[in-house]
Amino acid sequence: MQKESPTSGPMIEALESLMARLRGEDGCPWDRKQTLKSLLPYTIEEAYEVVEAVETHDLKALKDELGDLLFHIVFHSRIAAEEGHFTLAEVIEGIVTKMTRRHPHVFGSEAERQADPDRVVARWEEIKREEKAAKGGGEPASVFDDLNSHLPALLWASKVQRKMSQVGFDWKDPSGVIEKIHEELEEFRVAPNADNREEELGDILLTLVNLARHYRINPETALRRATHKVQDRFRFMERALHASNRTPKDASLDELEELWLASKR
Repeated sequence: MQKESPTSGPMIEALESLMARLRGEDGCPWDRKQTLKSLLPYTIEEAYEVVEAVETHDLKALKDELGDLLFHIVFHSRIAAEEGHFTLAEVIEGIVTKMTRRHPHVFGSEAERQADPDRVVARWEEIKREEKAAKGGGEPASVFDDLNSHLPALLWASKVQRKMSQVGFDWKDPSGVIEKIHEELEEFRVAPNADNREEELGDILLTLVNLARHYRINPETALRRATHKVQDRFRFMERALHASNRTPKDASLDELEELWLASKR
């Protein structure tokens, strides 16, 4: 059942007032000295804590972490307002306008509301290109114009490949990608030096990301899921050894392998 929040407006205003107080003359010294740049690492950390809460299905933590992330949005907006750039109200107005414009299949004509999912995605990209063209600039338009290269590497690679696929530059089916993986592995095996091995390993990872895209798997999520699994299994091993007052350093490789198999069971 959807939970309604009729007091969200006043609560946003309360959060803005809190932020103004923290940044005021008699506010918090740490909050007052922050800039858009100095605050950024903490904002990124809060975003990843949201990811962690979702992945561990901890809804109580998710509520808290979303609050922390919202606080950072208000914080950035407050600093920008103090510098004469924009306000939180303008941030909210901007996203409402943009999302309304990018959802013609919801807010547009009757014909647009009949669009199938593939057309919805294609139209979304068309609208983004139109927005880019409207902003002007001397460079010719590119499918990569709206991509941020500061994304996590796997996510960036996935988005780059998806953009190329949307204009027809792609394998017809996953079998071609799998063949390419074998080719890249062989090139890695015969690489003559460390620099070449790094380059070939990058090609392997890029091709694996392409395989994930063909099977509609998010590579970032898949890798995080696998890492959670490995971490949980190793913690099982640590607990088992702790029962005899030992750590993994005190166990033989054969014993560690046996505990690893036990953790999988």
